[in-house]
Amino acid sequence: MSAHDPQTLTGHLEELRRRLGICLLALLLCAGISFSQAERLINWLKAPAGDLLPQFVFFAPTEAFSAYLKVAGLAGFMIAMPVILWQTWAFVRTGLTLQERTWGAAFVGWGTVLFAAGVGFAYGVLLPASLRILLGIGKGQLVPVISIDAYLSFVITLLGWCGTVFELPVVIFILAKVGIVTPEWLRQQRPYAILMLVIAAAVLTPTTDMINQLLMTLPMVVLYEISIPLARIAARQR
Repeated sequence: MSAHDPQTLTGHLEELRRRLGICLLALLLCAGISFSQAERLINWLKAPAGDLLPQFVFFAPTEAFSAYLKVAGLAGFMIAMPVILWQTWAFVRTGLTLQERTWGAAFVGWGTVLFAAGVGFAYGVLLPASLRILLGIGKGQLVPVISIDAYLSFVITLLGWCGTVFELPVVIFILAKVGIVTPEWLRQQRPYAILMLVIAAAVLTPTTDMINQLLMTLPMVVLYEISIPLARIAARQR
């Protein structure tokens, strides 16, 4: 089917169901493989806490198993990211021209790299700083007793959101390619975009500490600024 051939709503829904099924299958397969390495993955996620959390506890018989499922789900999602991005591209490319359809490899490649960069930034910078601040509150009077489930929920949320936020340049590049946004519009909206990014950083950052919020805001602003010349390149090619 060409880029401009009409497709019924039923056809779109059927294709969406098929794409989602492939993504779910890839996620389950990667999560199943990751489950066998769940203990190593938990140790890896625990490393940023250092000596602040010598050991975890659990308060329900099923909590340890739930923790293993969560960490396997996170690892499975990260491993399956190229498949998820490719299926996303395969769904939207039917509305693009033949030339635009050739961007799929770049979309998947850069999307995967940026997601991994976001996860790495959260793991190496935000997570240790947040844990030092949060676990340092009441030090000497209060002893942190944190369940494995609560800790992993905290870590997985932070890593997942940062990975998603780092996809901003790819999203804007694609939007500029299809003419939805322009570099001029992005420059005009810069003050409002920065304000929204500051609000997003305040919501996503697990602490109210200004330093942590600044650490989250700066990369997001840099990504937005990088997106403007990328949008210019996309507009020229279009």
